[in-house]
Amino acid sequence: MLELRPTCEACARALPPASTEARICSFECTFCADCVERLHNVCPNCGGGFYPRPVRPKVLLGRYPAAGVRVQKHPDPQVHEDFCRLYRYTEPQHR
Repeated sequence: MLELRPTCEACARALPPASTEARICSFECTFCADCVERLHNVCPNCGGGFYPRPVRPKVLLGRYPAAGVRVQKHPDPQVHEDFCRLYRYTEPQHR
């Protein structure tokens, strides 16, 4: 089951369980849509691509609550740009 992390790892923007702005990679690194655009769709943690995070129905949040753990990494822009050169123009499924 997805954790549904509550904030963007880069800018700390709130991403509640019903947010349509949340993006995740296959390791569930969580970023907002604006940061994913700035990161060129390359996860600074694993190099994977991002996809819209599913929304958990409100009716099930009581039984299956979202995670409360905030992860903050603040990727260094220059380090990420160097890392991004390896993957930026390669589709996520081919990285």
